[in-house]
Amino acid sequence: MTKDVAIIGGSAAGFFTAYLLAQKGLRVRLFEASDSVAPCPRTLIVTSSVSDLIGSLCTGTVTNEIHHYELFADGRFAKVSLGRPDLVIERSKLIKKLATQAELNGAKVLTSHRFQGLKPNAKDLRFTVSRNGKGAPIEESTNILVGADGAFSKVAESAGWPRQSTVPLFQAIVELPKHMASDTTRVWFAPEHTSYFYWLIPHSPTHGVLGLISGEEREGRRSLERFLERRELVPTEFQSARIPVYTRWLPIHRKIQEGHVYLVGDAAAHVKASTLGGILTGFRGALGVAEAILNGGSSREFMGLRRELNRHQLIRRALDHFTRTDYARLLDLLNPSTQRLLGIFTRDETKKLLFRVLFRQPRLLFLILRSLSNGR
Repeated sequence: MTKDVAIIGGSAAGFFTAYLLAQKGLRVRLFEASDSVAPCPRTLIVTSSVSDLIGSLCTGTVTNEIHHYELFADGRFAKVSLGRPDLVIERSKLIKKLATQAELNGAKVLTSHRFQGLKPNAKDLRFTVSRNGKGAPIEESTNILVGADGAFSKVAESAGWPRQSTVPLFQAIVELPKHMASDTTRVWFAPEHTSYFYWLIPHSPTHGVLGLISGEEREGRRSLERFLERRELVPTEFQSARIPVYTRWLPIHRKIQEGHVYLVGDAAAHVKASTLGGILTGFRGALGVAEAILNGGSSREFMGLRRELNRHQLIRRALDHFTRTDYARLLDLLNPSTQRLLGIFTRDETKKLLFRVLFRQPRLLFLILRSLSNGR
């Protein structure tokens, strides 16, 4: 029987899944609720590993390269230089590029089709979509349904997955401060405002995005505005999103009668808990879903992704209990040897990075263990 795949949601992970499966000759349809493939702009920063993963698919979406990180905490400062630059990507360009390549390889993209829910059926998966208020809902059928419809996935809800926790992300586009190099990202640790950090990422020689992730939506926006005022930065535009929080590995597959349902990307919480970055891990999830569909259910990619996400969760559990003093101590412990390692291995290579860093600077381990102990 020819495998028929219906993907719900025109996300980066959704279009990458469509591209991978269409390349292998499967019949692929992607249903997107919007009237066109026109996602909201948002500046993203990813490690160079994205090029290894998707190759030329990110060509034309990169707006800048980051070669250095400047870290600030309680009057302390540290600088890390990268062996391979991080890439600043415009999310809307990336999704449009992935959509184009998916269609060129045979995937059919249907816009203005909003997923409504699953309908029980003995032979295959039946689901309904609405045409954005135009006429009665349409009934569709497929062997395999992939939910790539974000943190508030309607597919996940219809198939019985639990609702995810999310946190708000806020960014403001600003003119870069004088004397700030456009190849350098700045990070401020201020746990009294956010358990994550503030960032300023240049996306051009003159402008960048300053943002944070907050536990509370109103307080997050106020914290960002106060931070902008203190640094005398004038926002020209704001960006926002809700990001899923990875708390544990979700089984990404469910068999419903004779059909199969998969989740990918934000719908599966394939997001690094340490930074809440989800592009690279979402692509790895897409590779895993494609591998499972093509191989009848098995996927080696998921084993590696699960371990990687769990390591990021362990890091986040420690950082959630860091005080301002702890962050200052952390920067003090970044000796030249440790800084070189941080420049060689990316934050998407935690298995290689953590062991080497803790071996070079064992006092970091005591700092982390103390924080975990305080958290308990």
